[in-house]
Amino acid sequence: MRALLAALVPAAFAVLPGCASIVTGQNQPITVEAPDCEGANCKLTNDKGTWVVKAPGSVTVTRAYGDLTVTCSKEGYGAATNTVASSTKAMAAGNIIFGGVIGAGVDMATGAAYDYPPLITNSLSCKSAKEAAR
Repeated sequence: MRALLAALVPAAFAVLPGCASIVTGQNQPITVEAPDCEGANCKLTNDKGTWVVKAPGSVTVTRAYGDLTVTCSKEGYGAATNTVASSTKAMAAGNIIFGGVIGAGVDMATGAAYDYPPLITNSLSCKSAKEAAR
């Protein structure tokens, strides 16, 4: 009996991917803007990787439990960094009920159970002190 259980658990992980993995996947498109500094180069980083986009623009990131750090910069204007927290999708809780612990575990491990805001605004300003005073 123990040998059968030991064989079934890995098989279940292979054939029963999580619900969120199936519905929305591990990747998410995100739009980044720096309204006061168009053309800024922005770097997005989480524990699954690093992505680069020119603002305003869109990039597809890999979802993760951890925060997403967004740093935008433009030569001569410095850099601005903001951190965006991931949130757990409601379907992750439903997955525990319908997909069981295995499905929920797969979603959490792959990052599919989490979401970032679809639009991130960075505060980098390319205005001179004179322009900003107006």
